[in-house]
Amino acid sequence: MNNVLRNYRLVGKTKEHRREFLNNFSLSFHPLVTGTSVGETIGQGKARVIVDVDRINEFQSGEVLVTNRIDPDWEPILKRASAIVTNSGGRTCHAAILAREMGIPAIVGCDNATNILKTGQEITVSCAEGETGKVYQGLLPYEVIEVALEKLPRTRTHIMLNVGNPEEAFGLTAVPNDGVGLVRIEFMIANHIKAHPLALVHFDELEDELAKYKIAELTAQYEDKAQFFVDKLAQGVGAIAAAFYPKPVIVRLSDFKSNEYAHLLGGKQFEPQENNPMIGWRGASRYYDERYREGFALECQAMKRVRDEMGLTNTILMIPFCRTPQEGRRVLAEMAKHGLVQGENSLQVHVMCELPSNVQLADEFSQVFDGFSIGSNDLTQLTLGLDRDSELVAHLFDERDEAVQQTIAKAIATVKQYGRKISICGQAPSDYPEFTRFLVKQGIDSISLNPDSVLKTLLEIATAEEDSQ
Repeated sequence: MNNVLRNYRLVGKTKEHRREFLNNFSLSFHPLVTGTSVGETIGQGKARVIVDVDRINEFQSGEVLVTNRIDPDWEPILKRASAIVTNSGGRTCHAAILAREMGIPAIVGCDNATNILKTGQEITVSCAEGETGKVYQGLLPYEVIEVALEKLPRTRTHIMLNVGNPEEAFGLTAVPNDGVGLVRIEFMIANHIKAHPLALVHFDELEDELAKYKIAELTAQYEDKAQFFVDKLAQGVGAIAAAFYPKPVIVRLSDFKSNEYAHLLGGKQFEPQENNPMIGWRGASRYYDERYREGFALECQAMKRVRDEMGLTNTILMIPFCRTPQEGRRVLAEMAKHGLVQGENSLQVHVMCELPSNVQLADEFSQVFDGFSIGSNDLTQLTLGLDRDSELVAHLFDERDEAVQQTIAKAIATVKQYGRKISICGQAPSDYPEFTRFLVKQGIDSISLNPDSVLKTLLEIATAEEDSQ
């Protein structure tokens, strides 16, 4: 990034170029489909419509992926896509989060994209025109305007990064940052491990012969299949922690939902079918449960290796979807069984602040955990009572809603009252400048951002801090 702020703009969308563009290309700027934009860039290429995950092998590098929705099974091909267009989902759905982390323009919640767009059709995917993303016919000309930022301001509010892909970690260190505020290990599990942890622990008992064959191929060098999980996860997290050392790197432990875990190799055998997995068996509730604690043990072994054997003690662990302080203590006890003892070897354990209970009982959670990170995606979902994966109510999902902002303000005030640090790692600061200003006004300690939005948000934070003096 080299301290350069990049803005994307369709050339033909400016008045001075519109007539010339239309004369040359004989095209209208009426979009083929619209939806919710993810990011602020532009991508283009030939569309590839895929509605069945079994056909993802047909996808070619540089194409635009057009599908109904994206689940973890799709992740291996996403990095080869020039853009993503989906029928379903909102701004914080799985596809949107992945696209932001990978720096890929995406438009979600288009409703009928798979019917309108055709495989082989040349299209331009524009997320550079505000909150509404637009798909245009043809490969429209666009320009990237670069503004050099020679002297970046230093802010009181720390700027941290959301990082999921270890392969990008060292490159991202060039982005101005005070560390990593969120490492999602789900990316590593889905892309590098690919198998359900319990399918590795109980490999000889697998009922799905095809999954067993694929796992055997993946783990050919491992007599103990479970160690494959530990090695791969430790390598991935270690790469990110090493890249940013000695700055803090906050690793959120696994937060797949049961339907997402079921998509991993061998996963269906070990996962229940839930009517609403978004608020079901996820996060902390899995870690100490007899039905999953063997899987969580592998995560603990990997994190202990990163901290103790690799010496990367800048790694901080974070617990997601922890519903009660009592549950938090049960998780800490489970971690201690595997050598991850809070306070030993400078180990800090943070908690996601993403449930109304985390806010209402922030004083009690402060007695259990060392720090907090606001997950504005889930907190908004549960404050407003809507499914953030549903395009039917996506228009109601807004972190700027007064109820959500009052909830966040209360969380920040209470946590700071009890001497704990509090950050935010949700989507909102990357998307809304006014939300960033709100957070600064409340006195949040740090803001963790998608890398593509760091520079513009840093300038917004600096202005907000100056105005508040």
